[in-house]
Amino acid sequence: MADQAKITSLDALQSFRAHLVIFITKARRSLDQSGDEVRRARAWVQTEQRTHWEGQIRRRRRMLEQAEGELMTARMSEFVDSPSQQQAAVRKAKAAVAEAEQKLDRVKAWNRNFDSTFDPHVRKMEMLRDYVDHDLPKAVAYLDQVQKILESYHQMGGPAPSGPGPALPSSTESEQPS
Repeated sequence: MADQAKITSLDALQSFRAHLVIFITKARRSLDQSGDEVRRARAWVQTEQRTHWEGQIRRRRRMLEQAEGELMTARMSEFVDSPSQQQAAVRKAKAAVAEAEQKLDRVKAWNRNFDSTFDPHVRKMEMLRDYVDHDLPKAVAYLDQVQKILESYHQMGGPAPSGPGPALPSSTESEQPS
């Protein structure tokens, strides 16, 4: 009995192979998109955000200088009794500058730590990419080979398939005239 195979359906094998090919295609696309997202995030942190917050600091410092100038003018003016409005504007401008400097510091920290934070995940993605690009195509080729072997076995007069799934025609059925 060890030299016999029980073949119930080659269609199931073909279906599995087709689904595996579809999976490989979708997995490659997902890995490509994930890699692109990591590259975009790196560029966003390294260039866009840094540039944005450096510009914000310059703009907010100009606003602070303007508010301080207005406060100085209000203190020297004979027409303004209490420069409280200008003092509030200076406090608000100082807080805005401090916020922008804090954000820039955070961006710089992210920039320093980006690779060490994301590298373990990127390495896992690369390992998965290697598996999808090398091992799974070998599995597809192996399934092709198994399918050819089973088809040739069946054509040599192996036992007729039984059980679930569409039955394969036996060699005697295919030789009989209709």
